Amino acid sequence: METLKVFITLLALINPFGAIPMFLGLTASQSPGQVRNTINTAAIATAIVIGASALFGQALLGLFGISIASLQVGGGVLLFILALNMFNAEPGRIRSTPEEEHEAAERANIAVVPLTIPLLTGPGTVSTVIIHAERTQHWWEMLVLLLIGAVIGAIVWVSFRMAGRISRLTGQTGLNIMTRLMGLVLAALAVEFIADGARTLAAG
Repeated sequence: METLKVFITLLALINPFGAIPMFLGLTASQSPGQVRNTINTAAIATAIVIGASALFGQALLGLFGISIASLQVGGGVLLFILALNMFNAEPGRIRSTPEEEHEAAERANIAVVPLTIPLLTGPGTVSTVIIHAERTQHWWEMLVLLLIGAVIGAIVWVSFRMAGRISRLTGQTGLNIMTRLMGLVLAALAVEFIADGARTLAAG
């Protein structure tokens, strides 16, 4: 397992910087204490989703009779669609609908749904983690994957804690540039997933 590649891929997928505008909108009516609780919960939930996907994702696929190769092709297509949305600086459209966003505005606690799921850790993140978990060959590689999840959770925490300053410093244009760069990474990864999965399915 290539640790740096996995880290960059998941960071691009989760894209906490691209989620800052929605985070600021969802927490606009919250008190400072509620915002802190939302940030803490979202960061922990992000790490938990990644960890749970790594540990139990393959077993869940086996339960439904889905092969890793099929997941690579399907997940690759999903990642490519997400990458196209990110090129247009619209990463949220594939993850949440306007109806979900409207419902979120009325929720008392928006940290887990929709902030963590599906805005940060949607189906693309889950499928990517499962694919990388399947590639691990030693227990310490799985541990590294779990640690990556914890680090990304920490990055989410820092990003949201500094959301106001980041938004003022970069502006919407700066956030869009970062989103498009991460979309480029995802597009390349999506092609790799689809190619690997197609080769395996063809050979089988």
